[in-house]
Amino acid sequence: QVQLVESGGQLVQAGASLRLSCAASGGTFSIYYMGWFRQAPGKEREFVAAIRWSDESTFYGDSVTGRFSISRDNAKNTVYLQMNSLKPEDTALYYCALKSSYVGNYDYWGQGTQVAVSS
Repeated sequence: QVQLVESGGQLVQAGASLRLSCAASGGTFSIYYMGWFRQAPGKEREFVAAIRWSDESTFYGDSVTGRFSISRDNAKNTVYLQMNSLKPEDTALYYCALKSSYVGNYDYWGQGTQVAVSS
């Protein structure tokens, strides 16, 4: 069973930077995409960023474009989310997800890491 473990979330002030990490482990699996999503209290889950494992193509949600950057370490099956110029509205539980095939949705999800940005 694939496990995703996120880390790096914490309380920071507006304007600060954070880097989240997510490591995938457990058995034999393929990675087609890995992505980050977030959910703030009372809001729906929102797409943040994704990376296509084969060619490192990246995709971003409108609210984070230009401030966040996703990258991966293939040898470690790890994806990173570099978050710069953080805003209070970035406060949310950030989830890592893995898509193992070009069909269907994300198959595996982490437990989430909390990011809080104070004004």
